[in-house]
Amino acid sequence: MEKKIPSVYSGDGLEMPAIGFGTYRLKGAEGARAIEDAIKLGYRLLDSAVNYENEGALGKAIRKSGVPRDELLVTSKLPGRFHRYADALTCVEESLYRTGLDYFDLYLIHWPNPITNLYVEAWQAMIEAKKRGYIRFIGVSNFMPEHLERIIRETGVTPSVNQIELHPYFNQEELRAFDTAHGIITESWSPLGRGSDFLSEPMILAIAQKYGKTPPQVVLRWHTQLGAVPIPKASSLEHQRANLDIFDFTLTDEEMKQIGRLTRPDGRTTGQDPFVHEEF
Repeated sequence: MEKKIPSVYSGDGLEMPAIGFGTYRLKGAEGARAIEDAIKLGYRLLDSAVNYENEGALGKAIRKSGVPRDELLVTSKLPGRFHRYADALTCVEESLYRTGLDYFDLYLIHWPNPITNLYVEAWQAMIEAKKRGYIRFIGVSNFMPEHLERIIRETGVTPSVNQIELHPYFNQEELRAFDTAHGIITESWSPLGRGSDFLSEPMILAIAQKYGKTPPQVVLRWHTQLGAVPIPKASSLEHQRANLDIFDFTLTDEEMKQIGRLTRPDGRTTGQDPFVHEEF
């Protein structure tokens, strides 16, 4: 049975489901089956990337799901090795060929790669790809305010989305505020961490018990109440279903603050700092 998922909106008119489905490491026939299951359960926001090497599995799942294409919001991401203008446009074209789709709803620059320093050129290519009809909305991932300010200043075009690492141990309060002030939707990658201990924090366990929910459901609800869009990955039907079941309870303001106070200066799960990390 499909779950009704609320929507969030960007300043430029993108309507996005309040929770999506991450496809990192879901590859081949098994990955395609997991993505197809997620679509059939009611997920409509699907998140992929060139570097996930699964755009083919994503396209296969979409075709097999039987869900009309215009009901889905399909995302992929541009890797750092293709930041040059012509390379970026070719990359988007190849992403379309791999998925078998006519367009992407959303395409993101995966990382700014500020040392290589071609992200403005990559953004100009995203703008052109949108003009060509390859992409409906364009955005970025792992961009900090100074990266965002620069692409907006130099092109006049504001991203629809900024997908960032966001979870209770790294709540990104200042970056979220910047995004909100500019009409940019914040998406949360690794919303449940990667083997993070916060799911066993006594305070989160207590909140979960209070509402009759699991710790992951509490954390995903925290994301949505922040106004961020979590994109958890789950290969099992049980976890896919549970991750959608978060809209029938509301955390109090105090509970939201308690979870937010778990944040740490060194809270990144993999230490990937957008000011120095180079992704190719």
